[in-house]
Amino acid sequence: MKGGSGPDRTRTQITEPVPRSSWFTLVTVSAAVFMVAMELTVIALALPEIRRAFPEVTESALSWVVSAYSLGVGALLLVAGWLADRHGRRRVFLIGVITFTLGSLAAGMSTSPAMLITARVVQSIGGSMQFPAGLALALTAFPRSRHQFAIGVWGAMGGLAAALGPSLGALLISGFGWRSVFLVNVPVAVAVLVVGPRILIESTGGDLADRRVEIVSVPLASLGVGSVILGIVQGQSWGWGSTSTSAAFGAGAVMLAVFVARSLRHPEPLFDLRLFRLRSWTVGILGTLLFSAAYFSLAVLLPSFVQETWRWSVIETGLAIAPGPFLSFLIPPYAGRLADRIGNAPILMVGAGFGVAGMAWFLVTLTVEPRLDHFLIGNLLIGVAAGLCFAQLVGATLRDVPAGMYARAGAGRTTIFQLTLAMAVALAFTMIGEPEGSGAMLAAYRRVWVVSLVCFVGLFAVFAFMYPRRDRLPAVPAATRPTEVSL
Repeated sequence: MKGGSGPDRTRTQITEPVPRSSWFTLVTVSAAVFMVAMELTVIALALPEIRRAFPEVTESALSWVVSAYSLGVGALLLVAGWLADRHGRRRVFLIGVITFTLGSLAAGMSTSPAMLITARVVQSIGGSMQFPAGLALALTAFPRSRHQFAIGVWGAMGGLAAALGPSLGALLISGFGWRSVFLVNVPVAVAVLVVGPRILIESTGGDLADRRVEIVSVPLASLGVGSVILGIVQGQSWGWGSTSTSAAFGAGAVMLAVFVARSLRHPEPLFDLRLFRLRSWTVGILGTLLFSAAYFSLAVLLPSFVQETWRWSVIETGLAIAPGPFLSFLIPPYAGRLADRIGNAPILMVGAGFGVAGMAWFLVTLTVEPRLDHFLIGNLLIGVAAGLCFAQLVGATLRDVPAGMYARAGAGRTTIFQLTLAMAVALAFTMIGEPEGSGAMLAAYRRVWVVSLVCFVGLFAVFAFMYPRRDRLPAVPAATRPTEVSL
């Protein structure tokens, strides 16, 4: 088994002191992660309320409230990562916070499903700028020997958002309506914008960022994935063999093929395929695909299952879901410290095991009759899995990436994460459909849970047998001179 050993570090390196300014940077960028991550858990709880607010909305259109955000982030993350590396991570990060705030305001004031989906796209533009720039700011501020710990804390803020999302979202929706789940971002963003300019230290990717890069193929790939998702979401109503469905799948395949061809031919592609020479990167990406499909096909639709099958209120649903995500908040900092000593793979294997146990428990115990105890056990098992996997997948994927490529490599990983999330949610909505009656609804959700279980099994196998002990990217040639972006 290849996945058990971690990097060779001494205790002196691991305990290297960290300046106070580094902690301030980590807190600031983590607050932004909290804001963006909160959006996902809260929107899952708000979907039934949005459905009731817009009776004309179809299930396929409702799925775009989630998928439009993920696709937008996926389309722009690598562009934003390159902009951050070249023009300043602090600058791009703060512009992203402003854009995300404007999108949140527009979503909170939406008067139609189309306006809400458009506002979610604006949010995605801001989110795409915050993620790679913020992570790069944190990694630049900390010594390399403490990167796994910094990533653990950064990831824990996403866990905290997931922990508070169900209960806070339930209170907001019950007291102020579904619009409040978007407007709640505003005070957090204002705090980041007040503190950030005073705390964050500007940094760039150096010579690696000052290159003539190709910025068309990655957004094109995201449009390709979006076209495939369109075919998946609309296939049932259009007809799986219809011209429209076939055209959507065909256009997606063509755009993805063009992305691969341009990335392979261009001397400086935005998505640097040389990263796949790093086995740790490749295996980490595969693990990200499996975890995203396993977790989000469950998490985004679980509140709808509880509210529509068991007829629980928003408050009851939020409080029932909260314990699992709360565990996912508590675990990452400790897992990060442990990863600095033993590596990411053993932790991810344990996390995948908890995921398998949680999905198996749901499949065996959940019925149309409400049972809080059965629900709580499965929810806690999945919470442990998320706490052990979220940040560890980031650390495992970026473990051997050169410092000058932090933002773009992080953006590449998160691009794949977001696109997989959008695909998983679209597939889950399609698999569930519009069943009539509690029994049919339970059977539909069980199909999704089986897929999640299989993906968790795959995640365990990937890090048990494929993840390397150590890896190194081949030397990157020095840039000749800074030039303009290539189209």
